[in-house]
Amino acid sequence: MPTTFPYGLHGDSRQIMFDYMEFQVFGPGEIVDFYSTSSPSCMLQEQDQDLAAFFPELIESDWQEHRYSQSVESQSSSSSFSSDDLFTRPASPPPPPRTYKPCFVCQDKSSGYHYGVSACEGCKGFFRRSVQKNMVYTCHRDRNCIINKITRNRCQYCRLQRCFAVGMSKESVRNDRNKRKGKKEAVKMTIMETYELTAELGLIVEKICRAHRETFPSLCQLGKYTTNSSSDHRIQLDLGLWDKFSELATKCIIKVVEFAKQVPGFTGLTIADQITLLKAACLDILILRICTRYTPDQDTMTFSDGLTLTRTQIHNAGFGPLTDQVFTFAGQLLPLEMDDTESGLLSAICLVSGDREDLEEPSKVEVLQEPLLEALKIYSRKRRPSMPLMFPKALMKITDLRSISAKGAERVVTLKMEIPGSMPPLIEEMLEDLQNLEKHQKSGTTQHTHPVSSQHMNSADFPL
Repeated sequence: MPTTFPYGLHGDSRQIMFDYMEFQVFGPGEIVDFYSTSSPSCMLQEQDQDLAAFFPELIESDWQEHRYSQSVESQSSSSSFSSDDLFTRPASPPPPPRTYKPCFVCQDKSSGYHYGVSACEGCKGFFRRSVQKNMVYTCHRDRNCIINKITRNRCQYCRLQRCFAVGMSKESVRNDRNKRKGKKEAVKMTIMETYELTAELGLIVEKICRAHRETFPSLCQLGKYTTNSSSDHRIQLDLGLWDKFSELATKCIIKVVEFAKQVPGFTGLTIADQITLLKAACLDILILRICTRYTPDQDTMTFSDGLTLTRTQIHNAGFGPLTDQVFTFAGQLLPLEMDDTESGLLSAICLVSGDREDLEEPSKVEVLQEPLLEALKIYSRKRRPSMPLMFPKALMKITDLRSISAKGAERVVTLKMEIPGSMPPLIEEMLEDLQNLEKHQKSGTTQHTHPVSSQHMNSADFPL
């Protein structure tokens, strides 16, 4: 006898419903809606007809309302479940750490697979060194020593044999070495290619180097001579040394002008800009030049005619309080080990500087300076491939030179009061702008330091 259910629901019809539900698979958080039209239409239509037959007291409109309310409740409950699930679900555990087998040679903790087997760092390095250097070891026992973490360093012969026995490969070491060697050679080639001078920059370097050597002989080319004048102690001013120094300084200024005229593009600037640059950079270049002739063992400096003076004599010749700062700068140049080319390029960069006051065409000056900077960078890095910081260190010396020049302008003012006569005309002409600039900086004004006109070009004191 068939089982009777409330509201006339028979067992066979209930089985139809459960059969349908058994074939529906829903994922977590999905909305379960048995009444949606997105389900297969044939199944829903059959289900609706069966349910309508089993529930005759529900009219069609009530049944539609019942379906709608069930759908809303199902959606809200599913949405609530998903939201809560996001906050209450525990975080997935981190993956377990990667583990390796013990070292096949000594049973120590392995760091990975090396040369074909699982090995520790110690045995890996031992095997690599032994193969690369073709080491020949000797066992002082019976060639059957126990190799483990504690005893592995006692017998190199048995340890190497153990490495071979567990499967370490000689070929893997050789291939690894060749691979590393190839990488090093590739990097070396890249560096050499990167720091090669172009034809244009090479010509600039050649011209600057030639100009520097023609106007400034190196220390080894000079016949040194000394003087005993006021060499024992510092005094305010030795007039004999001052006369000699002022004579040499005048000749050095003329050489600086000759050097400037050979700097590529310098004579293409306006006459006013040429004079502005020369006056602004002359003392910088003079100090740089004399400091490259510094001999640290004797603490002396040598002028272009070979006159070699001690620190005390330099002080008494007119440098005064500027002396120690100049000698300190000279000592700081020594580690750079600049050659004639680098000294010439640095002098040219000091000269062709677009930030000088009163330039008519500063942008044109900056354009001239760019290849000089590039030439010094490539030349210095090519000369010292393992010391890439030499180029920026050399450029920083320009800042030091300008600081010393500012102090030099102050010294010129006091020196005028110490010497009995007038300042030599070319020195006065060259340094007048530095004095005016120093005065304006102290007073806070920004007016022009001098009117530049063509009369400077005709002056006998300024041999352009």
